[in-house]
Formats: sequence, C-alpha cells, structure tokens
Amino acid sequence: MKKIIGIDLGGTSVKMAIISHQGHIIEKWSMPTMTQNEGHKIVPSIIESIQQKIKERHEVVDDYIGIGMGSPGTILEDGSVKGAYNLNWVNPHPVKALFEKEIKLPFIIINDANSAALGELWQGAGKGCSDLVMLTLGTGVGGGIICQNRLIEGASGSAGEIGHITVDFTDKFPCSCGKYGCLEAIASAKGLNNLGRIIAKDYQGQSSLYQEFQASQSVEAEDLITAAKANDDFALKIFGSFSKYLGLACSYLANILNPQRIVIGGGISKAGEYLKEAIDKNFQEYVFQPIKDQTQISLAELGNDAGILGAAYLILVKESGKL
Repeated sequence: MKKIIGIDLGGTSVKMAIISHQGHIIEKWSMPTMTQNEGHKIVPSIIESIQQKIKERHEVVDDYIGIGMGSPGTILEDGSVKGAYNLNWVNPHPVKALFEKEIKLPFIIINDANSAALGELWQGAGKGCSDLVMLTLGTGVGGGIICQNRLIEGASGSAGEIGHITVDFTDKFPCSCGKYGCLEAIASAKGLNNLGRIIAKDYQGQSSLYQEFQASQSVEAEDLITAAKANDDFALKIFGSFSKYLGLACSYLANILNPQRIVIGGGISKAGEYLKEAIDKNFQEYVFQPIKDQTQISLAELGNDAGILGAAYLILVKESGKL
C-alpha cells in the first residue's frame, strides 16, 4: 500500500517521516532548518532530503500518495507562507509551488499548530473525538480548532490564534504582537519570565527560586514546576497565576466551541498531571456550568510526532472534503 510523507517545519529543525495509512511511523529523520539567506534554502534542502530518502529506500515517487507539511506562519490560498518570522519568511514564500515543481506528488500545507491538532485527533489524545481544541505551550502559544471533524481555518487562514486571546486587562504584559495581556505574553516560556518579573516586584517571602530569578531574570518551565511541587513559595505564586490564566482561556474556548476535549501540548505540557489538574481547577471555576462536564482537559500524547502525523493525515482526508 502506498505511503505518506509528513513534514513538521520548525525554526530550529525539520522533522520528516514516512507514515502508513494506519498512522504508523515507518521511518523518521530530521535536519537543521536552514534559515540563513532569508530562508531561501529551507524548501530546497527539505526536497533534497526527501528525494535522497526515497532513493535510499530503493523506492520511487509513485510509492507515495502525497506530502503533507505543517509550517509556522500564515498559510495563503496558493500554499505560500508569510509571517513565519523564525524562518525569516516575512513576505510570502512559495512553498507549495517549489515542492510541486520538484516532486510530482500532491502537496498540502497548513499551520503547524493545526497540524499538531490533527495529529492528536488521529492518533493521540483526541482519538475518537469529533470536536477538539489544541493549545501548544512553547516559546509562544499556538492553537488548532477542529469542529465536527473539520479543521477551522477561518476566512484568511488565521483561525486558532489562541495565543492572542486577551486574558489580562492591565498594561503589565506586553506581547510581541503589539497588544497587552495576550495569553502568549503570560502562558508561554517567555510569559513565565513576564509573570516572574511582575510577582518579584512585591515579593517578600523566602524562596530559593526567587533568589535564582533575581540573578538571571528568567525561569525555565521545568525548574518552576520542580520548585512548585516542592512548595517553593515564589514558584507557587508564578504557577498559580500561570494556571489561572490558562484555565480562563480554556473556559473561553469551551463556552464558544463546546469541544469534547481541550488538549494541552508543547514543551511546557511536560509538567504532566500537575499542570493539567491546576488548569482544570481554574477551568471549572470560570466555565459556563452546563458545559463543564462536557469538555475534558487532556494532555497531548504524541509529543514531537504530533505535527508530522497531522501533516500526513491531511493527505488522507483533506481532498475527500472531511476537513
């Protein structure tokens, strides 16, 4: 049976995989993302890598049904990508056109957060669901929305910008988008540092994490969770605010979309059940009560494989009109 190629394009690395119709990863590999020279080498280097892999496996292009890719940035109707600043793709970059010129296979590209959401729907925490929202907590906060088995991309492909929901109405938390109080400015890896700085201004307790923060003005998510679990007072204050804002954002999503599951992924989600329980506690407080028992907060299950699996899933179902 013919196979699928899935690609998860990130600012640091490109993850690629050969995937079966059943969602099994047959082989995966990765390479650095070549962002120099305004990112013009990124797509040619990926194409070359795929061609080499097919050759190494003693296969031909006709052994595959298509290529799916998840990418940062805004995906335009013609398969170009713009606004992927970590790739140096500020202006539209013709990704689909470049692929289809060099590899004669169907090619579909979507935003990377949407791709991760599809992966979790197909093979992860959303398996068996028809309605799912995914939050990816990393350097920023991304999102993907699936309603009645359809990916919601919006009028211009920008649906799911959950990181830019306003959750704080002061001017304490500036966001890279130019607004204040975005979820991304509070609940991302950078957001934890913002929270730390605000809380440190008036902090007068005893805390080893506070001493470390004063020296570096930064806190890693892993260190924060470890300290919070050990009842470090400063860590608990940061974590309490962090989980409150996330629970509030999840309540907005549930009230509007009524999904079966809200899946929490990204690097910060490695905090596991401790994080999930804290988000859920706040979610229960803020959500419209008739909805609270219908929407479950879950942790992502696929890790770094979510994006490549979601990209492959695109090839299986998008052209059929199911998404």
